[in-house]
Amino acid sequence: MKVDAERLAQEFVTLCEIESPSRHEGRIARYLQQILKELGADVVLEDDSTAHTGSECGNLLVRFAGSLPLAPIFFNCHMDTVPPTKGIKVQRSGDLFTSSGDTILGSDDKSGLVACIEAMRVLRENNTAHRPVEFLFTTCEEIGLMGAKAFDVELLRAQEGYALDSTGFAKVITHAPAANKLHIHVSGVAAHAGLHPEWGVNAIVLAAKALAEIPCGRIDEESTVNFGIIQGGVAANIVPEKVVINGEVRSHDPVKLKQLTQTITDRFVNTARHWTDPTGAARGKPRIEVRVEEDFPAMALAADSQVIRRIAQAATAIGIELSYEKAGGGSDANIFNGRGLATAIVATGMTNVHSTNERVELADMVSLTKLILALLTEVDC
Repeated sequence: MKVDAERLAQEFVTLCEIESPSRHEGRIARYLQQILKELGADVVLEDDSTAHTGSECGNLLVRFAGSLPLAPIFFNCHMDTVPPTKGIKVQRSGDLFTSSGDTILGSDDKSGLVACIEAMRVLRENNTAHRPVEFLFTTCEEIGLMGAKAFDVELLRAQEGYALDSTGFAKVITHAPAANKLHIHVSGVAAHAGLHPEWGVNAIVLAAKALAEIPCGRIDEESTVNFGIIQGGVAANIVPEKVVINGEVRSHDPVKLKQLTQTITDRFVNTARHWTDPTGAARGKPRIEVRVEEDFPAMALAADSQVIRRIAQAATAIGIELSYEKAGGGSDANIFNGRGLATAIVATGMTNVHSTNERVELADMVSLTKLILALLTEVDC
């Protein structure tokens, strides 16, 4: 079976130039449905996740029954991209794809989408028998894995699969951390900063005091903490009454995740509790509330698990040597693993993602397509 590299390249350009920022995946979803129906999909289903995600469309589940008596597997990609996307134009230099420089390229995750399409085209034109396969294309991955979180996994027949969504190539992610989101509200007391500053309680100062005493950045080889957004105050001459801070804690170790989250919570709460009023004139006391939201669970796949053994065999069959790594990011695979679906993350060749310097090589997308074909036709575990 020969992958048509030029056909893949042209399809990749088409996919990238269909703008699909998060919550605006309608055009790309309709395009994918049309293609996959033409390729003979047995089921093309759009779920009802829009009420949860706010997207123009639901997640897509596409099923090809296959004829080999093997267990079904699934492949997952996300349809959305990060901004900027307005007027995407793909630049091709030989076999290297970049954007014009004013937008992202969209290889995250259209390098995965195009490999799925080309694999099914190759199977169809060669009339090749393959195992049952499902493609799950999600919405709103880039803004919190929202599509995957809203997807009903009972719709899937496959219990194992591969998320085609990582930078680099010939790389499989077997471990990724769990994450907690932190929503922190610091409440002080407003006052005129020139006339009666002693009447106020400065929420920004309280927030700064707490933040200065909290571990941040890389905590150890398994854990990180970050505070990414802080908002507060209304004018330079007003003692600020409110500050909102958004942050996160990640760890591969659930015990460490819990401990770090609690440490941060306690530090903020105690900052308010131990506040003192040196003048005795403040017209109120501070309050700090910390709300913790579980963002996604950890994933950990053993080297001898079936989902890893299968892709190792497939790679060997086509002469690719894979590396197996731990990652620091989260993806749809975290959600699926957390719901009992063993899902490995597979690199697609994309690099410099989430930037206008994003790029991908045609050779890597061709090799990814070959790996998908091997998983569907040459592996029996």
